[in-house]
Parts: sequence; structure tokens; C-alpha cells
Amino acid sequence: MQISPSILSADFANLQSELDAISNADWAHVDVMDNHFVPNLTLGLPIVEALLKVSPIPLDCHLMIEDPDRWAPGYAEAGAQSVTFHVEAARDPRALARTLRAAGARAGMAVKPGTAWAPYEELLPELDMVLVMTVEPGFGGQSFMADQMPKVAQVREAVRRNGGEIWVQVDGGVSAKTIEQCADAGADVFVAGSAVYGAESAAAAVDELRALAESHGHGS
Repeated sequence: MQISPSILSADFANLQSELDAISNADWAHVDVMDNHFVPNLTLGLPIVEALLKVSPIPLDCHLMIEDPDRWAPGYAEAGAQSVTFHVEAARDPRALARTLRAAGARAGMAVKPGTAWAPYEELLPELDMVLVMTVEPGFGGQSFMADQMPKVAQVREAVRRNGGEIWVQVDGGVSAKTIEQCADAGADVFVAGSAVYGAESAAAAVDELRALAESHGHGS
């Protein structure tokens, strides 16, 4: 069970100290938005390159951008340890996943709430992680969409059938109130923004979320 706090909810004027505050987390989730694929603009490769130099934990880059086939490999080449693209935006997701892996990153593929999982199950052998969005991508602080839990379970079952070490990530509205149902459905990597950075102690929130997730998990 891994916790990946989203720096979208952090203080952008003090990102190094905000990363240090979550040094007990497994990943730092970096939301890259281009104002095209989603109606919001956040940060891009130059900021990620700077964060890679100072982050005490690996970066989990979630690219909510158009034309990831062109732009995503640069994040892997810069040293991002995990790079996730949206299947809705990719022209050739199989080739892109292979390119990301060849550059040394874990290859992740994200699906929006309105995107069915079944058509993409055949891509699992190319992937290290599937991200099931539990909000519409684009903004932090949205309400958790519990109706995405059956999709999380579908992905987990597909991973079981496929074999291999493929993580199932959830992103959006994950908090102490919702993380257990995500773990029950089969998620094992949890992105949390305001639930971590809005807490009195970000590190304590990470520990609490991980403990809650570990008390459930993989349909157990």
C-alpha cells in the first residue's frame, strides 16, 4: 500500500519544503496540466526537473496533457521514476508505454471516469500501473466518485488474470473517509492532495492513510 501525496495541494512558493514534509510517503504525485486536455494550467518539465533535484522521494508524474506521445518521454528521460499518460489522449499507448519503460520510468496509463476499462485490458503487459480517476481530471479538491469503485475492481481482476506486478492507483477525493473503499476495491497506490496538505501534519496524514489502506486491501 503506497501513498502518493499530490503537490497540487501544496504551497507552490515553497515546493522543496513541501516535499520534505512528505518524506515518509512513497511518492510525490505531480499533476502536469496543459490547459488543453484539461481546463487548467499547472506546471511542466522545467519545474519537474527542478523538483527531481530536491525531492527526498520519487516523483509520480501524472500527465493530463494532449499529445503525450510527443511530450511524455521527456519526463522519463529527465529522471521521473513514474510517468502516467491518459489513454484518451495517446495516439499509440502501447508504443508510448514501451518508450517510457525504455527511458527508465515506470509506465502508467490513466482512465477518466467516463472511459471504459475493457477496451484497454490488452495493454496490461506493457504497463506498470493503471490509474483510475475518481474525479474528473483538472482540479484538486473535488468530491470522491464512489461509482468508480467497480472499475477499480475490474482493473484489479484484470491484473490478477494477467499476472505480473502492476499497481492500481486511484486519484481524486481520496481521504481518511474514502481510502478504505478504494483499498477494498483493489487499489494499492493512493493519491491524496488536500487530505495530506490540508492536515495539521502532512507526515501524520500520510501515516494515517497508509494504515487505513493496509487494514483493508485487495478485496481482503
